[in-house]
Amino acid sequence: MGEVFNEATCGERLRQGAKSLGLLLEAEQEQRLLRLVALLTKWNRAFNLTAVRDPLEMVSRHLLDSLAVLPYLTGQRCLDMGTGPGFPGIPLAIMRPDMSFVLLDSNGKKIRFVRQAMLELGLENVEPVHARVEVYQAEAPFDLLISRAFTSLPDMLKLTRHLRGEQGVLLAMKAKVPVAELAGLKEGEAFRVIPLPPGLHHEQRCLIRFPAVD
Repeated sequence: MGEVFNEATCGERLRQGAKSLGLLLEAEQEQRLLRLVALLTKWNRAFNLTAVRDPLEMVSRHLLDSLAVLPYLTGQRCLDMGTGPGFPGIPLAIMRPDMSFVLLDSNGKKIRFVRQAMLELGLENVEPVHARVEVYQAEAPFDLLISRAFTSLPDMLKLTRHLRGEQGVLLAMKAKVPVAELAGLKEGEAFRVIPLPPGLHHEQRCLIRFPAVD
């Protein structure tokens, strides 16, 4: 029964979580976010896109976790690296129709899901790309790069150097503060650790921002 999508209970959890994040969802945004969970629940049975099986947990661990970074978005063009089945990129694209998002992943079935979700949700500001980040060549550098479950911070900075603009910002979503990864950064690499709200699953989350300030 945990894999059955219930719009009423998922909607209540979404509204409760959004309130805890200080977000007010418009009706259309809420409906798109819930349709994303319904679609992910359906696809997950066949393609195993995420280890999270329960739609209510998808709301907490995928939607709300993604929405927690909304206040830190900057610029017009964003690259979501290692997006998996579209997180945080799709929820952010729903909330920020004024920005364009490239959702990048090396897993073909996950990018197929992103493409289907983009079509079904009517998202015109999302471009799914099936590629590895180190070989992906963009038409222009990105204002913002973001990752949720990608790689270590030193590797991330190295692999994305060709994709960041001169004023580009990189945001790495992490659980606990990655002390060992931060210690492995090059000397002089400026960063800022931003605590994120624990959300409804009450687990520690943080955001590592490069550079530390604009």
